[in-house]
Amino acid sequence: MFVSDLVALTKPRIIVLLLVTAVGAMFLAAQGPPSWSTALLVIVGGSLGAGGANALNHYFDRDLDERMARTRWRPVPSGRIDARTALGFGILLNVVAFAVLATGVNLLSAVLTLGASAFYILVYTQWLKRTTTQNIVIGGAAGAFPPLIGWAAVTGDLGLSALYLFAIVFFWTPPHFWALALMIREDYEEAGVPMLPVVEGVPATTRSIMLYSLLLVTLSILFFSVDGLGWTYLAGALGLGSVFLYRAWRLLRSNALQDARGLYLYSLLYLALLFLMIVIDSSI
Repeated sequence: MFVSDLVALTKPRIIVLLLVTAVGAMFLAAQGPPSWSTALLVIVGGSLGAGGANALNHYFDRDLDERMARTRWRPVPSGRIDARTALGFGILLNVVAFAVLATGVNLLSAVLTLGASAFYILVYTQWLKRTTTQNIVIGGAAGAFPPLIGWAAVTGDLGLSALYLFAIVFFWTPPHFWALALMIREDYEEAGVPMLPVVEGVPATTRSIMLYSLLLVTLSILFFSVDGLGWTYLAGALGLGSVFLYRAWRLLRSNALQDARGLYLYSLLYLALLFLMIVIDSSI
């Protein structure tokens, strides 16, 4: 049970999606399959870094988790894992992640990984999440670091394509997370977290979701103009984006929880498939 609770601290399902975006960036940077050793080290180092950040999130959010029905079962608020153990575990994973990437890949990828963890914990978890309705807009930048890390691992620098990939994940985050927030609005209200649906209501949230969905899909299509991408990616971006906009529009019209859930689940599939299109297009 102790080992499984330690694994739960890392939020492994979230890590998988983050790794998909990092690998997609690596394929685009390499214009095909990257070095298997580099890819493996990025997967290992990225998993450790993201897992460490998530473990630290469990530590710093333990007071909020205790007040939310969705999170009371988590290892720290339930008492299955001591808070200091979660803190130490999170720090250890980040240190090991930095060492793996700095020695096995390059310093830039290691610094970016550590920077993502620091931003997630210090800027989002401890500050923005508790103070502003725009918490997930700004704080969501932490989740957009993996494409930068993947690109840097292959090239040793950050080019325009890497910044496009960062922006795609950045603008994907608000509609994805606000859809979830609509589903668990009462939990956030009970915990005193100023999420957009709690402070400004459901209609304002669905309007914001529609706006960011438009920005996301537009950006994903503009990304086609970057060297290295072809018609396979464009077809995927148009098809996937059309469904995303339809679901966002349907939620805007209905303000219904079932439509929020539908958009939330589709947004996970959308991001994974969009980066899969990048992998396929880069490999042709």
